[in-house]
Amino acid sequence: MKILFIGGTGIISAAISRALVNEGHELYLINRGSKNAELEGKAKVLIADIKEEEKVADLIKEHNFDVVADFIAFVPAQLERDYRLFKGKTKQFIFISSASAYQKPLSDYRINEGTPLSNPYWDYSRNKIACEDYLMKLYREEGFPVTIVRPSHTYDERSVPLGVHGAKGSYQVIKRMLEGKKVIIHGDGTSLWTMTHNSDFAKGFVGLLGNIHAIGEAVQITSDESLTWNQIYKAIADALGVELKACYVSSEFLDAASTEDFRGSLIGDKANTVVFDNTKIKRLVPGFTCTKRFDQGVKEVIEYVLSHPDYQKEDPEFDVWCDKVIAALDNAVKEIKNN
Repeated sequence: MKILFIGGTGIISAAISRALVNEGHELYLINRGSKNAELEGKAKVLIADIKEEEKVADLIKEHNFDVVADFIAFVPAQLERDYRLFKGKTKQFIFISSASAYQKPLSDYRINEGTPLSNPYWDYSRNKIACEDYLMKLYREEGFPVTIVRPSHTYDERSVPLGVHGAKGSYQVIKRMLEGKKVIIHGDGTSLWTMTHNSDFAKGFVGLLGNIHAIGEAVQITSDESLTWNQIYKAIADALGVELKACYVSSEFLDAASTEDFRGSLIGDKANTVVFDNTKIKRLVPGFTCTKRFDQGVKEVIEYVLSHPDYQKEDPEFDVWCDKVIAALDNAVKEIKNN
């Protein structure tokens, strides 16, 4: 197949790109050309910022594609641009939405594609919902060949997946663990979450490409493995060879005490117990299954991050904030006991 990715080098898309070139597909990437080293000589890179609509239109004017997928669209205006660019030039257009768009609070912890979309806590999720609405209207009214894919928490070797971290990523939490400090876990750590390795996600995604049964459909792709946050953090600590020292803090307190968007990322997402029903992707892609267990995958991530200084981004501001939150809770307990 002849496939075009807008993006193609992110956490989700990188594994898909690798899988496609290994299978011999003709892969094109539209991006700014700064992160293509791994795919050099294997994918054809159209160097452009997708925002430069006229330039992109010129680059693709002689091309038609079996599949176009946009991994970096977040608001409807970006998809309006995609529609102008690719109407009549692709047999399938795939939009990467988000499982965070599902109803919050959940009426049922078991999530499938029929779960209502509604998230009053997070602009990111509401924008993804608006994007889906726009594309499905095009499908219903004009036959635009849309497939919507909803990932949940997908990770790769470059960053340890966590619930609470600062703006610079998760490394500072890893550093705290290595230093024997307490780390913050939202809630009491017992809510269920799903982590999906990007190599597993890629299996399901590739199976949707050129799949006539996926046109007009929304499909979630996640692992079937459910983990508590306590299990997630314990697996990370075990991979580091250290004892987990946890400080449990309510998501509401974290949101109120931080300038980070914990209202969206926690209350609107990770604080909720979610278990995904992946019947649909398994029906559309027979044989699909995730095989990378989290405790195995996170060991690989830890090894990679600790051996690659470029991914060890310290965040002193977040570190100080953690110490303040933990101290405030400890002091509150002491004050209550003393009075």
